[in-house]
Amino acid sequence: MQIDQDVKSELVTRLNRIEGQIRGIEKMLEDDRECRDIVTQIAAATKALETVGFRMLASGLADCIKHPRKSAADGYSLDQVEKLFLKLS
Repeated sequence: MQIDQDVKSELVTRLNRIEGQIRGIEKMLEDDRECRDIVTQIAAATKALETVGFRMLASGLADCIKHPRKSAADGYSLDQVEKLFLKLS
């Protein structure tokens, strides 16, 4: 399953942003911030990471649709792609 180069760049940018969020959460813990504020930030980072996963799979699925024989040869049957989606949900 190939990921489009533009999508790959977008995902790297998103992951860098998530990395910053995680560092912010770590600092919040060190600074003894309110639990509810920390949990809110954890939820936001978790959602952002899920979005990265779904965006990556959507791009890969588009590639599978465009190149079904190659995808099947690479081991990405419909069942395999479905299992990947279910891992994220």
